[in-house]
Amino acid sequence: MEISRKKLRKEVLKRIKYVKTCVMARELCLLVRTHRAVLEPNDVQEVCRYISNLCKKEGCSKPSELCQKAADSIDSKDEEKYLEMCAKSCVKCGEAKRPRPKKDAYVS
Repeated sequence: MEISRKKLRKEVLKRIKYVKTCVMARELCLLVRTHRAVLEPNDVQEVCRYISNLCKKEGCSKPSELCQKAADSIDSKDEEKYLEMCAKSCVKCGEAKRPRPKKDAYVS
């Protein structure tokens, strides 16, 4: 019984970590992209850098780099480049491996 509990605990903690990093990064990215008209450039830059750090912590270097480039492109006032980098980052982030729920998990 203890082995099953430990295994389930490990899976739950893995899913929590995924939500704390990957899901939050994607949600923040979506919020920034859909509301960029009302956000100041420094707001967008701050959030993009935060997202970049979340991705980096999770070991997703490509989305992290792309999001950092998006943040950097805000300084250059090149909105087209910013949007392109941000979109690429979100796509790469969406390609990240997701923990698969076990269908036979028993919770009492």
